[in-house]
Amino acid sequence: MITVKRLSIDDACILIEGARRKANEIEIPMCIAVADDSGNLIAFERMDGGKAHSILVAQDKAYTSGAARKATHEYNAVNTPGNLAFGIHTEAGGRISTVGGGLPVMVDGVCIGGIGASSGTPQQDMEVSQAGLDHFLASLQGE
Repeated sequence: MITVKRLSIDDACILIEGARRKANEIEIPMCIAVADDSGNLIAFERMDGGKAHSILVAQDKAYTSGAARKATHEYNAVNTPGNLAFGIHTEAGGRISTVGGGLPVMVDGVCIGGIGASSGTPQQDMEVSQAGLDHFLASLQGE
């Protein structure tokens, strides 16, 4: 038998809250998604003004980072012609994201899910996801 740690809905809300705060700070309304360690969506928020096409992009970033346990910008770095990972974005029905903004949620060295943000530049999306992750990890310290 395997015991698995996984994000709860309350955890997902904490991640989204931290990401939303950063999005408000930089004045970019975002789509923010949180997935479990299998890439399945737990929670999603489209801030007022978040781009419609960013709904699925944010969800795919969360899917990728949760299920693959890797930041989406790491895939971007290796998804180049001639590299053995080139074309990874076409896998899993095209759901593997190679655009910055998806981060795995790691606790005690274990991936328990992923967060993805979209509507800004890839750098802004990365900052928003990182803020969500930082807020969540800080909340664990307060337990």
